[in-house]
Amino acid sequence: MIWTIIIGGIAGWLAGKIMRGDGFGIIVDIIVGIIGGWLGGWLFGKLGLHMGNGLIGSLIVALIGSIILIWLIRLIKR
Repeated sequence: MIWTIIIGGIAGWLAGKIMRGDGFGIIVDIIVGIIGGWLGGWLFGKLGLHMGNGLIGSLIVALIGSIILIWLIRLIKR
């Protein structure tokens, strides 16, 4: 559970930086990262891709999911 929060926080923060924004604040960045990790895991599973069970693989999947989630949030906010 702690690792999920740490990886989610890092992924959410990185996704906010990559998407050229200041993020949504640390708490929302962690939530976006956790949801993004779930979204990325689901998406990678549907595509038949596997990044491994390690820390780096989890971070990459969560980061990609977070980027997609931020893109969707910004698309809806327009």
